[in-house]
Parts: sequence; C-alpha cells; structure tokens
Amino acid sequence: MEFHHVPIMLNEVIEHLDIKPDGCYVDGTLGGGGHSYHIAEKLTEGGRLIGIDQDADAIAAAGKRLEPFGDRVTIVRSNYVRFAEILDELEIDRVDGILLDLGVSSYQLDQADRGFTYREDVPLDMRMDQRKEQTAADIVNQYSEMELFRMIRDYGEDKFAKNIAKHIVAARQKAPIQTTGELAEIIKGAIPAKFRMNGHPAKQTFQAIRIELNAELDVLTASLDQMIERLAPGGRLCIITFHSLEDRIVKNCFRENENPCICPSHFPVCVCGRKSKGKVITRKPVIPSAQEQEENSRSRSAKLRVFERS
Repeated sequence: MEFHHVPIMLNEVIEHLDIKPDGCYVDGTLGGGGHSYHIAEKLTEGGRLIGIDQDADAIAAAGKRLEPFGDRVTIVRSNYVRFAEILDELEIDRVDGILLDLGVSSYQLDQADRGFTYREDVPLDMRMDQRKEQTAADIVNQYSEMELFRMIRDYGEDKFAKNIAKHIVAARQKAPIQTTGELAEIIKGAIPAKFRMNGHPAKQTFQAIRIELNAELDVLTASLDQMIERLAPGGRLCIITFHSLEDRIVKNCFRENENPCICPSHFPVCVCGRKSKGKVITRKPVIPSAQEQEENSRSRSAKLRVFERS
C-alpha cells in the first residue's frame, strides 16, 4: 500500500511558516512528505529542509517523494524528541521554522497490519516505531485495572473508562487479548447500547492505547521548549494537534514562553528576570476550512497554533 497522507491545512501551514527561500526548516513529523514537499519547493539552493520520522515506511515514501530536491533535503529516522541532538549532529545552530503534524497518519490507520485500526481483526500493535519492543497487546494484557482506567480516562477521555478497564481485565483472565477485533468487541460490551450511536465505541480507547504506547504527550512536552530555543529570530514553530490534551500542552507552552514572568501581580516591576522568548501568532487556533473538513473527515479535530521567536 502506498504511503498516502493528505496534508492537513497545507495552505495555512505554508503561510504561517513564512518561508525564506534560503532558510532552514524542520519537519519533525515527516510522514509521507506531504507538507515537506511544499516547503522544499519554496527553497532555493541555499535553503535546507530536515525531515524527521520514526516510521520506516514514512522514511521510504518521503525519500522517494522528496528526491527531486536532492541535497536540499536531509531525512533522519528518529523521534522528534531528539530534535536538538539531530541539529547538533548536522552542525546546525538555528532554524527558521519547525512543523509538527501530530497524531497518526492516514497510512498507519489504513494499513491494517500496523494494528491501529478497530475496523479489522489484526494483531494489536500500534507502534509508530517498529523497532520498539512493547506493543499495544503488552499494554492491554499487562497493565493493572487501575492503570488501564487512568490511561483510558486521561488519554481517551471516555466516560466509561472504568467499565472498559474492568471488562478488559475480566476478558484477559480467560485468554490473552491478541487482536484489534477481540479488543473492540470487549470495549463494545462495556458501553451501554444507547451510548454507542456516536462513532465507533472503541475509538477513544484505541486512541488512548496509541498515545500511551508511543509516549506521545511526554514526547511533545519534552520537545517544545528546546524547539523554541533553537529558532532563529523571526523563526516560527507551527504545530497541528488533533487531541485536546495535545492542544492544551501546546497552548500553555506558547503562553509561558511569551510571558514567562512569575512575579506576583502586585509587583510594580519584574524581578524574576525571566525574559520573553517571542510571541504567539495565533491567539485562537487556526482550524480547517469547512470545505477541507467536508473533504477530509480526519481534519475535523485539527488545530494549528504558531509561535514566533523574538
């Protein structure tokens, strides 16, 4: 199956990156290279694009797609949490723009054997980096009931998290839960029929397991400050989120970097010495147009936030 991923809010991303033809840019979630292709085509010979992804299929597909740009593009198989180390290895001090398009790609969802889907019965996997040993099956079969409840409640935001965790533990006592189909049926049985009308009942739990397995929120939290630090003056960090917890992390980080002062409000002057790193460009998140949401249902929860370095 071809690695296909429709770039979300492509025009909005390109506009907000404010690309300089001879600038240096990083796509920390390269995927199939959809956004990166349009960034690279705006660069001259003096420009540079660094693409980072941990998925081998994404690396192969993006390499092929970005081949016309030659040495202008450097692709690294890694997690974007290693962003600063990668720049150091490439002897790059500052960059003019960074893009993160978070979440799971269309390819990963549609490629059944990757185990992200609840629509087919395949082995539970969900690894974004297949070099990783732990799989979704390990989480489902080894986490305690309390750990499952916490994960589904916090990352899946499912009000039936307690009952779903209870049903998972009861089912695995009879036999290990090995496939997406088995898990989806267990989740379905934990949710009253009248509440199954709004989308697939397993959607939120599968999302929670994926986020937990791939440490998505921890990676995001650990990366943002260092990314802002490595931006050149006027450089921009653009982040597309698909989950309320992701969006909250980005929003709070941007706000704290714009106004890091921790002095009590009644102090006449700042004495903490914390200086602003820049400004938030998007006071409210940019969302896809009605047309894009209609044409690509996976864009409906997307939010774009942008920070500019001073």
